Amino acid sequence: MSEEFISSNEVLIAFALTLFAGLSTGIGSAIAFFAKRTNTKFLSIALGFSAGVMIYLSFVEIFPKAKEILSQEMGVQAAYLMTVTAFFAGIILIAVIDRLVPEFENPHELKRVELIHDHEADKSRKLYRMGMMSALAIAIHNFPEGLATFLAALHDIRLGLPIAIAIAIHNIPEGIAISVPIYHATGSRRKAFMYSFLSGLAEPVGALVGFFLLMPFMSEIVFGFLFASVAGIMVFISIDNLLPAAREYGEPHLSLYGLTGGMALMAVSLVFFM
Repeated sequence: MSEEFISSNEVLIAFALTLFAGLSTGIGSAIAFFAKRTNTKFLSIALGFSAGVMIYLSFVEIFPKAKEILSQEMGVQAAYLMTVTAFFAGIILIAVIDRLVPEFENPHELKRVELIHDHEADKSRKLYRMGMMSALAIAIHNFPEGLATFLAALHDIRLGLPIAIAIAIHNIPEGIAISVPIYHATGSRRKAFMYSFLSGLAEPVGALVGFFLLMPFMSEIVFGFLFASVAGIMVFISIDNLLPAAREYGEPHLSLYGLTGGMALMAVSLVFFM
């Protein structure tokens, strides 16, 4: 690996972006506390936009760059096979994690804030368990998401920034899913925000743990494989989570407008700034 790849400055910048993405769960908490009703149309467009950013970057930028990195080490045909394998390995990894989390607590099975508020009369213990299990499930999901954001930013800050923003948007409804039931069970904004905050911390922690565990084995081939896996992880998140949630929060066409807008913005930025 080149010395630039492991420079402390680049690691710190990548970590800062991952931290920003993870802690955006706090934005979801703030929305839950201070908004009587969620602006579902805006959230639908924002989630679709986030999916557009991640899908476009995965197929147009990350997948080809991973193949390019691997081609320099093992030849074109072997590199393509390795890139495809890594892409689907990323999908399988996040899909297995998704299946291991019960559907009720699964952050990829998002519920509208208003629907959660409608259950205020339920027993506090049930609501508290729902919030805590949501926090645990989201923390588990945030590990591979954090590593994906971190690796993308480490490779190219101009690539990592839009991915971090997209993941941050993705994390806002998850913050809502944690804080609302805990707040209604305990009456404590502090506790609700704390658990939402801690679940978001799993993202940068997961990034660093994953990175330093892999550091002794890091090479151009390992990095290329991981980079292609990032594309698979982000495509799965977009199709399994963001787009269905975007359609649920608003009119179906709003999510499509957001999706197209995210892709268009990335296309323009890649032409003029990358």
